[in-house]
Amino acid sequence: MVTQELTLDEKINQAFDAATGWFVDSIFAEIPITDEVGIPWVLIVLILGAGFFTLYFKFVNFRHFLTAIKVVKGDYDEFEKNEQVEASTSVATVEGDNPDTIRVEGEGEVSHFQALTAAVSATVGLGNIAGVAIALSIGGPGATFWMVLVGLLGMSSKFVECTLGVKYREVNANGTIFGGPMYYLSKGLSEKGLKKLGKLLAIVFAIMCIGGSFGGGNMFQVNQAFQLFEYVTGGENSFISGKGWIFGVIMAIFVGVVIIGGIKKIAKVTDKVVPAMVVMYILASVTVLSLNYEQIPNAFAEIWNGAFNPQGIVGGFIGVLIQGFKRAAFSNEAGIGSASIAHSAVKTKYPASEGLVALLEPFIDTVVICTMTALVLIITGQLEVGAQLSDEEGVVLTATALETGISWFPYLLSFAVILFAFSSMISWSYYGYQAWSYLFGRSKKTEYTYKIIFCCFTVVGAAATLGAVTDFSDAMIFAMLVPNMIGLFLLRKKVWEELSRYKNVIKGISKLS
Repeated sequence: MVTQELTLDEKINQAFDAATGWFVDSIFAEIPITDEVGIPWVLIVLILGAGFFTLYFKFVNFRHFLTAIKVVKGDYDEFEKNEQVEASTSVATVEGDNPDTIRVEGEGEVSHFQALTAAVSATVGLGNIAGVAIALSIGGPGATFWMVLVGLLGMSSKFVECTLGVKYREVNANGTIFGGPMYYLSKGLSEKGLKKLGKLLAIVFAIMCIGGSFGGGNMFQVNQAFQLFEYVTGGENSFISGKGWIFGVIMAIFVGVVIIGGIKKIAKVTDKVVPAMVVMYILASVTVLSLNYEQIPNAFAEIWNGAFNPQGIVGGFIGVLIQGFKRAAFSNEAGIGSASIAHSAVKTKYPASEGLVALLEPFIDTVVICTMTALVLIITGQLEVGAQLSDEEGVVLTATALETGISWFPYLLSFAVILFAFSSMISWSYYGYQAWSYLFGRSKKTEYTYKIIFCCFTVVGAAATLGAVTDFSDAMIFAMLVPNMIGLFLLRKKVWEELSRYKNVIKGISKLS
């Protein structure tokens, strides 16, 4: 009997499956809802948290939407000028600020727009293409409705965590900013007399964030890009078929060149790449929708009817709802805490201003881009409900749907996906390094150690099967929400104080929308 020798890709995949299986199972343990359907416990925490913050902050996601746009445009930049706050030797509190953060307020490293694009670049791509196709193949068109709902609720969670990210950030001697859940959990809860709990939650979050940066922020992205690149270059007959590690090495080199420069270098790349890739993808989708414009009303009708009357779909109403919730949560990462790391580096003295900017992320990512992907899939007739697509097939399905509009669209999508992957990877490398530096220090040695490991995982991600990578990515990223949500709930009053403070500052110039 002849034993066939495994390829390098297959060996990497086997080792990865063995190492991560137990963790994935525990994170996605389900609470039974019906005989056929259960809901992962992490989703319950995420959705209830987002709903609570929406009500607690009196629908900040809707009431202050236009204000958020104005902040990004720079309409309120005048409040950031000529009002620099200097740190005193006694670290006295100024205007209710946390003493440890005074020295960086009004300084920062990037603009509101750059912070937004750096954060959006990490979320756009993590489910907008393959994830939407998979959700709709299982839950039908109705899953789109629940994706949009979660996106709208997630805007409130994102506002809370990014406001706290700026409020409790730190700066080192050379002006580099460090922020995110690690800092508002440890410092914020310490202020409330919960120092030990805050430290424990910060450490747990940092560990999960590092894993999330290697998984969803790296391996999933490069794997998704490779799968589509292989498809458009011939599929199984492609010159790169079975050689994912080569694609991974090339991506690792490009990523490594950028991430060595830190958040300023990352921001300079993302504030150009992100708008370009989002516009590129939207134009491709709009073209397909324009060619089939007469079917758009019917598509919306299918989404609405399918959301509440999902006949013939596996799991019925609950199954549709869960598919929409899960993909939307993974897509926009609201409540996970990751985006607050990028937003912490913004140039502002008012934490709530960046919180408002941040609430635009889930809207762009889930409400706009995921909805457009869903409409394209429905209108082109490529969607086969109940097909139980694999993750690889989800990427290809979206490419095929776009191909019905113009034959060369899969090539455009392939290029867009590579940009999606690249931008997400460089932003997540920053998130992961911030968590790494919290645990192991801020020396150059620890920095380069993390970045080298990150690039190695890029090669692993391209070689492993997408199913294994997706399971691990979902698990690590969703695990981050547990310590983060606890912190957001306990520190909600601090966010309310910052929102009130910012509203009072701009009251005389513009009425909050």
